Amino acid sequence: MTTQTILPVDAGRLSELSLSSGEPEWLKESRLKALELAGQLELPKLEKMKIERWNINQYGTYKASEAISSLSEVPSSLTALTGAEGGSLVIQRNSGAVYTNLAPELAAQGVIFTDLQTAAREHGDLVRRYLHTAIKPDEHSVAALHAALWNGGVFLYIPKNVVVDTPLQAIYLSDDAEATFAPHILIVADTNSSVTYVDNYVSSKSEAGLHNGAVEVFALAGAKVRFASVHQFGSDMTDITYRRAVLENDGSIEWIIGEMNDGDTASDTKSVLKGNGSTSDAKVIAVGSGSQRLNYTTQAQHFGKNTPSDMITRAVMRENATSIINGITKIEKGATRADGQQTEKVLMLSPKARGDANPILLIDEDDVSAGHAASVGQVNQEQIYYLMSRGITRGEAEKLVIYGFLAPVVSQIPLEGLRDQLQSLVERKLGQ
Repeated sequence: MTTQTILPVDAGRLSELSLSSGEPEWLKESRLKALELAGQLELPKLEKMKIERWNINQYGTYKASEAISSLSEVPSSLTALTGAEGGSLVIQRNSGAVYTNLAPELAAQGVIFTDLQTAAREHGDLVRRYLHTAIKPDEHSVAALHAALWNGGVFLYIPKNVVVDTPLQAIYLSDDAEATFAPHILIVADTNSSVTYVDNYVSSKSEAGLHNGAVEVFALAGAKVRFASVHQFGSDMTDITYRRAVLENDGSIEWIIGEMNDGDTASDTKSVLKGNGSTSDAKVIAVGSGSQRLNYTTQAQHFGKNTPSDMITRAVMRENATSIINGITKIEKGATRADGQQTEKVLMLSPKARGDANPILLIDEDDVSAGHAASVGQVNQEQIYYLMSRGITRGEAEKLVIYGFLAPVVSQIPLEGLRDQLQSLVERKLGQ
């Protein structure tokens, strides 16, 4: 059975929006072609879940928010996330960027850090070379609609041999249910460069909304990219996010993903180890509560020789939450001496919570190493009783067991601020 995709905008209106934003002709044509594809393609297929039953049509309309000149003007809901004045930061509110700042010393080195719509106008050749090449619009209707409707977002370019020691940050706020919210993040790390990028996704509204987001990362030869992202949307928000990294010879990506939403969530994070000696390390933690439906997929596809990948996902489910955790390691023919490892673990705190861990190894080459581990279970009562026998309350004992379960991932996060943030979000989600 084919599910008909409901297009939230027609070609005429999309052309008007592109022209009014001053976008180049190539970008307008790209949007129109993607919109046409969206009407032809089917929805993505989620393992053991029917995405067509989710709120996936609440795109709204393009509504830009008023720009702000300093961090003193940011909404109160973002104050704790913005950091110090003068740091490199992009803030998007609803359908467009409202604040951008790049540290002068980075600008002097040729770093580009701005919203993607501005970058398409000012750095068109560079953006056009990479945009929609890692996540192609013809994958499915959700990808096509994103390619047609994306707004705001970030473009980050690190020139050859430039090493950026201070993280660059972005914040994405959705607080108007009638506004299209579909940021696109495009990161290009040139040869032998290094960068850390951190972002937060936040919503503050009571009406149903949709985030259809995409991330494309390109690490050229010898480049190192650390990508950290925390999603903390409210229960009214459906979150669909696709992430892709393409790694050239000796390029590397480190994914650090905190899935702390209160609403239905589907994310797919994939590393394509294209070059010899490229590496990928993915760490994902998630906490589900209420009646959430969660579907997380982490992938590593090996083409190059001597390419190690590691994926760790740990999820805690409470109340009536349901989760599907997929890990996929694909080693292509010719990827000799590749090494793909993955671990998925789900801890259930309630008899009604559901978790499913699916490790998948697809190997088309003989001279490789690969392994997986997966487990789904409830809190070990013997551990609880042991801690209680030492004078600790049941609530505190359960809390210690949960933190111990998540610690192997959280403790490896190299950014102290992000570790602290995830700790507080885990406490909030668990009602501690």
